[in-house]
Amino acid sequence: MSWTRICALQDIPVLGSRRVQRAAGVDVALFRTADDEVFALLDHCPHKGGPLSQGIVFGNTVACPLHNWTVALTDGCAREPDEGCTPSFQVKRDGGDVFLLQVELDTLALDLMPPVAGPRISTSTA
Repeated sequence: MSWTRICALQDIPVLGSRRVQRAAGVDVALFRTADDEVFALLDHCPHKGGPLSQGIVFGNTVACPLHNWTVALTDGCAREPDEGCTPSFQVKRDGGDVFLLQVELDTLALDLMPPVAGPRISTSTA
Protein backbone atom coordinates (compact mmCIF):
# COMPACT_ATOMS: atom_id res chain seq x y z
CA MET A 1 0.00 0.00 0.00
CA SER A 2 1.21 3.46 -0.88
CA TRP A 3 0.63 6.04 1.84
CA THR A 4 0.92 9.73 0.97
CA ARG A 5 2.04 12.25 3.56
CA ILE A 6 -0.62 14.96 3.76
CA CYS A 7 0.51 17.22 6.57
CA ALA A 8 1.84 17.43 10.11
CA LEU A 9 -0.62 16.77 12.92
CA GLN A 10 -0.13 20.38 14.08
CA ASP A 11 -1.42 21.58 10.68
CA ILE A 12 -4.91 20.37 11.69
CA PRO A 13 -6.50 22.52 14.41
CA VAL A 14 -7.66 20.72 17.55
CA LEU A 15 -11.44 20.23 17.18
CA GLY A 16 -11.08 21.45 13.63
CA SER A 17 -10.30 20.34 10.13
CA ARG A 18 -8.13 20.75 7.07
CA ARG A 19 -9.18 20.14 3.46
CA VAL A 20 -7.14 17.98 1.11
CA GLN A 21 -7.61 18.78 -2.57
CA ARG A 22 -7.69 15.82 -4.96
CA ALA A 23 -6.93 15.71 -8.67
CA ALA A 24 -10.60 14.83 -9.31
CA GLY A 25 -13.80 14.79 -7.27
CA VAL A 26 -14.77 16.37 -3.98
CA ASP A 27 -12.02 17.30 -1.50
CA VAL A 28 -11.26 15.18 1.55
CA ALA A 29 -11.60 16.68 5.04
CA LEU A 30 -9.17 15.73 7.81
CA PHE A 31 -10.56 16.14 11.32
CA ARG A 32 -8.64 16.29 14.62
CA THR A 33 -10.34 15.49 17.91
CA ALA A 34 -9.48 16.81 21.36
CA ASP A 35 -7.56 13.55 21.94
CA ASP A 36 -5.48 14.10 18.77
CA GLU A 37 -7.23 11.33 16.84
CA VAL A 38 -7.36 12.05 13.11
CA PHE A 39 -10.16 10.99 10.76
CA ALA A 40 -10.75 11.58 7.07
CA LEU A 41 -14.12 11.91 5.33
CA LEU A 42 -15.23 13.12 1.96
CA ASP A 43 -15.98 16.82 2.45
CA HIS A 44 -19.60 16.19 1.54
CA CYS A 45 -22.51 15.81 3.97
CA PRO A 46 -24.77 12.86 3.06
CA HIS A 47 -27.81 15.14 3.37
CA LYS A 48 -27.35 18.02 0.91
CA GLY A 49 -23.62 17.91 0.20
CA GLY A 50 -22.60 20.59 2.69
CA PRO A 51 -18.89 21.10 3.42
CA LEU A 52 -18.23 19.03 6.54
CA SER A 53 -14.82 20.70 6.87
CA GLN A 54 -16.66 23.86 7.92
CA GLY A 55 -18.63 22.07 10.63
CA ILE A 56 -18.14 21.91 14.39
CA VAL A 57 -16.17 18.91 15.68
CA PHE A 58 -17.26 17.48 19.02
CA GLY A 59 -16.21 14.09 20.36
CA ASN A 60 -15.90 11.77 17.36
CA THR A 61 -18.53 13.61 15.31
CA VAL A 62 -18.91 16.69 13.14
CA ALA A 63 -22.03 18.83 12.73
CA CYS A 64 -22.71 19.87 9.14
CA PRO A 65 -22.80 23.67 8.88
CA LEU A 66 -25.84 23.68 6.58
CA HIS A 67 -28.51 21.76 8.50
CA ASN A 68 -26.73 20.56 11.67
CA TRP A 69 -26.72 16.87 10.72
CA THR A 70 -24.32 14.99 12.99
CA VAL A 71 -21.90 12.72 11.12
CA ALA A 72 -19.64 10.16 12.83
CA LEU A 73 -15.97 10.70 12.06
CA THR A 74 -15.28 6.98 12.49
CA ASP A 75 -17.42 5.80 9.56
CA GLY A 76 -19.00 8.85 7.89
CA CYS A 77 -22.55 7.82 8.80
CA ALA A 78 -25.18 10.28 9.99
CA ARG A 79 -26.47 9.82 13.53
CA GLU A 80 -30.13 8.91 14.06
CA PRO A 81 -32.71 10.07 13.26
CA ASP A 82 -30.83 11.18 10.13
CA GLU A 83 -29.70 8.62 7.55
CA GLY A 84 -26.94 8.27 4.99
CA CYS A 85 -23.17 8.06 4.88
CA THR A 86 -20.30 9.88 3.27
CA PRO A 87 -17.18 7.92 2.30
CA SER A 88 -14.41 7.63 4.88
CA PHE A 89 -10.70 7.32 4.15
CA GLN A 90 -8.06 5.35 6.03
CA VAL A 91 -5.64 7.49 8.04
CA LYS A 92 -2.19 6.60 9.33
CA ARG A 93 -0.11 8.62 11.75
CA ASP A 94 3.63 8.21 11.94
CA GLY A 95 5.20 10.39 14.54
CA GLY A 96 3.83 13.87 13.94
CA ASP A 97 2.80 13.22 10.32
CA VAL A 98 -0.60 12.30 8.84
CA PHE A 99 -0.91 10.00 5.82
CA LEU A 100 -3.74 8.88 3.51
CA LEU A 101 -3.81 5.94 1.12
CA GLN A 102 -3.08 7.21 -2.38
CA VAL A 103 -5.34 4.59 -4.01
CA GLU A 104 -8.31 5.89 -1.97
CA LEU A 105 -7.53 9.50 -2.90
CA ASP A 106 -7.41 8.45 -6.55
CA THR A 107 -10.55 6.30 -6.64
CA LEU A 108 -13.11 6.89 -3.86
CA ALA A 109 -16.29 8.84 -4.65
CA LEU A 110 -15.11 10.44 -7.88
CA ASP A 111 -18.71 10.48 -9.14
CA LEU A 112 -19.75 13.23 -6.70
CA MET A 113 -19.33 16.83 -7.77
CA PRO A 114 -18.28 19.64 -5.43
CA PRO A 115 -21.05 22.11 -4.57
CA VAL A 116 -21.04 25.35 -6.54
CA ALA A 117 -21.93 28.59 -4.80
CA GLY A 118 -24.00 31.29 -6.41
CA PRO A 119 -26.99 31.33 -8.74
CA ARG A 120 -27.44 28.55 -11.22
CA ILE A 121 -26.83 29.59 -14.81
CA SER A 122 -28.71 27.79 -17.51
CA THR A 123 -26.86 27.01 -20.71
CA SER A 124 -29.97 26.11 -22.67
CA THR A 125 -31.27 28.53 -25.32
CA ALA A 126 -34.88 27.40 -25.17
